[in-house]
Amino acid sequence: MDLPVAPPAFDATTGPGAHRRADLGADIGVGCALLLLELIALAGIFWLWFLTGFDLDPAETATAAPLWPHLAAVGGIGVLALVAAALAARARALVTMVTQAVVVVLTAVVVFGGATAQSHQDRLCRDTPSAAGCQDNR
Repeated sequence: MDLPVAPPAFDATTGPGAHRRADLGADIGVGCALLLLELIALAGIFWLWFLTGFDLDPAETATAAPLWPHLAAVGGIGVLALVAAALAARARALVTMVTQAVVVVLTAVVVFGGATAQSHQDRLCRDTPSAAGCQDNR
């Protein structure tokens, strides 16, 4: 005897309307790990710039190198964070997306602030070459 077969129940996990969210534990882990790695990279870039203006010879006047190459490296970290935020948004990993958005904002502030400071220093050295911090002032 054949019994009537009921139609399949609605399954929201398949098809065009499927909305899967990333696992919360993995989301938090990836977000924290990326944030830690990016902060370590930013601290390393700052440390390398700091060491350019550090000299142990007391007869020499040490001046820091221009910020432009270091700002480019910080901007590169910001671009990578922007890509990571876009990928996290696509995977619906909310914690990772928010942490990467914070890193993007942080790097944008550092890049624009550093560019403003360096262009001011460049203008000062161009107008007054004997000013403090200029390369010709030795």
